[in-house]
Amino acid sequence: MLGYLLRRLVQVVPTLLGVAVITFFMLRVVPGDIVEVKLRGDGGNVSQEQIETERRRLGLDRPLVVQFGSWMAGLATLDLGISMWTGNPVSEELALRLELSLQVAVMATIIAVLIAIPLGTISALFKDSWIDYAIRLFTIAGLAVPSFWLGMIVILSLLTFFNWLPPITFTPFLKDPVANFSQLIWPALAVGYRYAAVVARMMRSSIIEVMKEDYIRTARAKGVFERLVVTRHALRNALLPAITVIGLEFAFLIGGLVVTEQVFNLNGIGRLFVQAVGRNDFTLIQGIVMTIALAFILTNLVVDLLYAALDPRIRYR
Repeated sequence: MLGYLLRRLVQVVPTLLGVAVITFFMLRVVPGDIVEVKLRGDGGNVSQEQIETERRRLGLDRPLVVQFGSWMAGLATLDLGISMWTGNPVSEELALRLELSLQVAVMATIIAVLIAIPLGTISALFKDSWIDYAIRLFTIAGLAVPSFWLGMIVILSLLTFFNWLPPITFTPFLKDPVANFSQLIWPALAVGYRYAAVVARMMRSSIIEVMKEDYIRTARAKGVFERLVVTRHALRNALLPAITVIGLEFAFLIGGLVVTEQVFNLNGIGRLFVQAVGRNDFTLIQGIVMTIALAFILTNLVVDLLYAALDPRIRYR
């Protein structure tokens, strides 16, 4: 297992290198100039000489190969560069928002797992009964209802019945846990509902498939209690595909909650991504893409390790 873990960690380097190359050169193909947007975006009367001066200050006049080499040298020392729009380090811009996005993703994942695994298991065990139909209706509704629309319904309900609106500023957990929880629980519930629907349907399909296996019939023939057959034999193997879905959804939530963050007035990674794209802030976009790519890679690594922990037949050599 240790050897497998080391090999996977080594593979992170070429994967991130490929992401860095593709991201850097693809952004340079996109039309638009951050200097034009920054100095002339509001109709400002700026001379071409000032434009060229700003381009030289940002290093945009250098050849692409030189710009790429400078950025890669910074990545080697964990330096993501300076935002072309704000002038602040990209790492600081990300740190201000990563806590919020990561906490929403973790809370939504916990909610989804607590809801999805029991519902998916019950739906499979009571297949084609009214319980199964009720749970399937619940999960289909979760897939059909967009998270941002559900978020707006939640806000309108809270405003109507409790006169509550989302706070203007984010309160860190360590500063005020109660205020932090009251602010983030609602977007986590809105996102976690759809999240739970996806995982529950995967759990139902996996349980139904596993319950048809020969080792399940053998366990029953030996007189093992049905509860133990489900929990000890069926559930562990049925969790494997569900864990894959949980991992992918978790990584997606870190940077993919653009509209939901807008609805709940959350200044997270997704909202920052949209602002960076609108401003053509190449350095900030590159830093966000690298952060999200690293989140996906690490999540896949954790999922693979959980595979080995749940299924003793899996051996990595």
